[in-house]
Amino acid sequence: MDDGKVTLGRTAGLYIGAAVLRLSLFTLFPGLPDLLTGRVEISTPVTSFKRLQEGLFLYNHNVSPYDGGVYHQAPLFLPLFSLLPSFATLPIFTFILYIAVDLLSANALFKIANSGEAGSSALFTSPRRDKRWSGPVVAAVFLFNPFTIATCIGRPTSVFTTCAILHAIAKAVAGAPFTAMVALSFAAYLSMYPLLLLPPLLLLAYDRQRLPKGITAKPSGLTFAASHLLVVVGVLSALFGMSYLMTGSWEFLPSTYGIQLTLSDLTPNVGLWWYFFIEMFDSFRSFFLAVFWLHLSAYVGGLTVRIRRQPLAVITLLLGIFTIFKPYPSISDSSLFLALVPLYRHVFPLMRYTFLVAAIILYTVFLGPAFYHLWIYAGSGNANFFYAITLVWGLGLSLLVCDLTFAVLRDEWEVERPEMVGKEIRQI
Repeated sequence: MDDGKVTLGRTAGLYIGAAVLRLSLFTLFPGLPDLLTGRVEISTPVTSFKRLQEGLFLYNHNVSPYDGGVYHQAPLFLPLFSLLPSFATLPIFTFILYIAVDLLSANALFKIANSGEAGSSALFTSPRRDKRWSGPVVAAVFLFNPFTIATCIGRPTSVFTTCAILHAIAKAVAGAPFTAMVALSFAAYLSMYPLLLLPPLLLLAYDRQRLPKGITAKPSGLTFAASHLLVVVGVLSALFGMSYLMTGSWEFLPSTYGIQLTLSDLTPNVGLWWYFFIEMFDSFRSFFLAVFWLHLSAYVGGLTVRIRRQPLAVITLLLGIFTIFKPYPSISDSSLFLALVPLYRHVFPLMRYTFLVAAIILYTVFLGPAFYHLWIYAGSGNANFFYAITLVWGLGLSLLVCDLTFAVLRDEWEVERPEMVGKEIRQI
């Protein structure tokens, strides 16, 4: 009982410390939020707080927020932020909202870590499962990650997507598949790409579902998937219906989701798409859009089937892949992926390129803003400067995803082939 009180006290202290740090940065450095809001590493055309303010202004003046071609975010953000006092006069309420969302995300991550799902799933138990970090440690890694803090201060709407994804995973791990599907539906409504997480999340929820009293046999996988797929369709239909009633038209669909499918806004970001399509001939644009989207979604089926026994690992790897290959990525996506990586502390000794990955990420974190400044402000560089460093950033994250995939598969393989534990292997 005393240990439980100590853990609870430490967790509360962790959350309070993270909240105080964020509130201090907001209040002691009043220019910092606007500075970070304008950074392309943090804000994208589909998550920018400045664009949200533009849409909110039009919404409050009874003008369609999508008329100006600037606002590309979900319609239901507008009534949420219109309930808050004006950001220009009382910004503290907006600050508190973003801090609260970060703490909710950390709490979901805390529950995922304490479940032990990463080391011991329903179909696989790692012999290294005892080497893991506790929930407070994993939550602290997320809350005090500079990427997470910068994202909170920059106030992109991607923090809401992160919160919804983490709660979907936490509810699936806790054996509440219905709530998990509802949370995933909200994430998909806000950003679209989380819908690709549906297959592994269904498997995770199916493995961890709590059966009613008196029932010992699980329903068939197809029945479970079909029924919960209907939940996702129903929740998304309800959200779209509410959006239609609020805006009075279906204009929000092409403005919110169409821009991601067609990449009509080529504002620079830390992703790989924008420069490629700037240089693309119009006659080839549709073909390569299809290829890029096919590439992004092709990993879902292969990873889900190959690592069926560890669906949480599939979700983690997919989030890393989305961070690299989605149309409008930001460091918010990186912070979500890096928040889930510590769950696999038990396979860290099997990873081979941790120093190289850390060096590349630090290299790009320092040089990325410098190259962007040389291009946009100093005029002594061009777009190739910034795109080159984003390629290096993508390389670092790709190495991390590949290395984690290798470690997870090696861990499974050593259970199947115990005589190979500790021996070097080579693929020929």
